[in-house]
Amino acid sequence: MTVKTVGYIGLGNAGFYLAGAVAKAGFRLVVDDSDPQRVAQFVSNFPRSKAGRATKDGFKDVDVLVTMLPNGKVVRDVLLGDGGISKQLKNGTVVIDTSSSSPFDTRQCGAELRQHGLELIDAPVTQEQMHAIRYAAVTLMIGHDSDKGYKTALPVLQAMSQHVFVMGRLGAGHAMKTLNNYVSVGSILALCDALVAGQKFGLDPKTMIDVLNVGTGRNFSTANAFREEVLPRTFDSGYQLRLLVKDTKIAKEVIQASGLSTQLPDMAIECLSDALRRVRPTANHEECVKRWEEVAGVQLKQSDKPTDRPPNPRYFTSKL
Repeated sequence: MTVKTVGYIGLGNAGFYLAGAVAKAGFRLVVDDSDPQRVAQFVSNFPRSKAGRATKDGFKDVDVLVTMLPNGKVVRDVLLGDGGISKQLKNGTVVIDTSSSSPFDTRQCGAELRQHGLELIDAPVTQEQMHAIRYAAVTLMIGHDSDKGYKTALPVLQAMSQHVFVMGRLGAGHAMKTLNNYVSVGSILALCDALVAGQKFGLDPKTMIDVLNVGTGRNFSTANAFREEVLPRTFDSGYQLRLLVKDTKIAKEVIQASGLSTQLPDMAIECLSDALRRVRPTANHEECVKRWEEVAGVQLKQSDKPTDRPPNPRYFTSKL
């Protein structure tokens, strides 16, 4: 099936840019968000798109529907709750959930959607560079139970991403997403420990980051978030700390379901939850460092925001 019209629900920090990438790829869009101003802004920026909230059957003609929402329970409510959008979607529509959801919720949601003649694909997002989501240079991790549905959705997936990995059956994408974030959390916690302890010992945090980035300690936080947002004290990653706490709790569920016994998930959840209690509710994830600073009675030495970036042609050439 050739996809002509794409529905997109969720125009937040990530969804607005990813939906824009789909529009730039030439698809007609029908969009919706809990904030009408976001919808109006999107339609103003992309004249071939239209608002789905204008009529109760605004999504009846879409070939593919993309969701980018806070969690799987919200996704299910939007699709299958009272007034759920599944009732207006035509038979055979492919639903792509790019949200950060529980893989167990995703499998349950997929089973329910199949009863309505709809196919669900999970395609959560990660990125190799800070703010790459704004330039359609993200990585998508795919789980699906239908080769036909995946082939239909592939042009839309490719419009939103630089890398697409099929991880397995439905739910596998969300499992990979949460385990990816779990690995990232480990580096964040260790980096907070190291930078605070290092400064108290007499080391310069910026120089520490420089060393880590040409050594075995390099990771996304040293190369991106802490280098670009923490040390300059801008804290503008766009990914909220409360979402990182949520994702870490999902990782714990996945690890427990595997039968593996480990103490790390509980330790990570405890540290991040404590950090969240100490900052504003909408704080971005890298602001968790303030918890370490407060406990240690020190603030990391501020440095200028770096201007260099690792080369990434698509990242630089995108006009979104």
